[in-house]
Amino acid sequence: MAHVLVAALVALLISILAGPFFIDFLRRHSLGQTIREEGPEHHQVKQGTPTMGGVLIVVAAAVAFLAITVGTVPALTIFGTMLACGGIGFLDDLIKLRHRRSLGLSGRVKMLLLLAISAVVCVAAHHQRLPHWVFVPIVQWKIQLGWGFYVLVFVIIAGAANAVNLTDGLDGLAAGTSIISLFTLTAMAVIIYIRELAPNHMRIANRLDVAYIGAAIIGAAVGFLWFNAFPAEVFMGDTGSMALGGAIGAMTIFLQVDLLLLLVGGIFVIEALSVVIQVVSFRWFGKRVFLMAPLHHHFEMKAWSETKIMVRFWVVAGILCTGGFALFYKYYPQIRP
Repeated sequence: MAHVLVAALVALLISILAGPFFIDFLRRHSLGQTIREEGPEHHQVKQGTPTMGGVLIVVAAAVAFLAITVGTVPALTIFGTMLACGGIGFLDDLIKLRHRRSLGLSGRVKMLLLLAISAVVCVAAHHQRLPHWVFVPIVQWKIQLGWGFYVLVFVIIAGAANAVNLTDGLDGLAAGTSIISLFTLTAMAVIIYIRELAPNHMRIANRLDVAYIGAAIIGAAVGFLWFNAFPAEVFMGDTGSMALGGAIGAMTIFLQVDLLLLLVGGIFVIEALSVVIQVVSFRWFGKRVFLMAPLHHHFEMKAWSETKIMVRFWVVAGILCTGGFALFYKYYPQIRP
């Protein structure tokens, strides 16, 4: 179990030590963020802030994880999902920088690429013989999904990646909330390791390896947050947000806590729903529910400071993750087949 802490510490040190050099590289090559004109006016001062900082998170996490992994299918799939989703975000960032605009890959192309990633995750899930049902806590129902399980995999991967991407709108917001979610999922992986210590050594290796990748990403993200806290020296860009979201989604699938993602990733769900509600309300009724979507922009328009929004969202994320972890701990025997 000490290796879990080592993975986090190594990734943290790499991220913090390499951060200044990486940020300087981005500045020297004029790889700065293009701010949307329709966004909050005060965000225009952030124009030109170095972006694509997610590369730092991915590289630091990769080095730490690959140095310690035992190479199990679940952990390698989570790692691959992080890389692949980060790759989509990297292409998106590259197009934005090349054309000096706030729009990158089209939504259709992103979804097709996420579908391909989800298909690979489905193959890995089939290889691991993951059950095709989801457990509903409190009422204690097991809902059989059959082939619908593979649809659920796509919804989780694509939903998590895009939801974290939507949350990445304020300094430190996406990084901080992702760290809280990943910490909760990593803690779940450790609990599974402890509870399955005696009966099944193969599953132990699998689940502790999942904790290694979770810890590595956490360490890398904490190091990145050192530079991303308000006022941000660097933005993670779609590279970082898509990578973090993909990792969260894949960990959820292989830990078999699918429905608990609604709590563990509760902030991301709320942010995504705020966009859906805003779009549907405006198209159907010609009215806006929020002053601006995603939700964090609504509070900005109400004159809340970025720091206030960030900290309060972190607090809410912590509360929701605590609830998700409590349900996992209580209903563990039914959640795990």
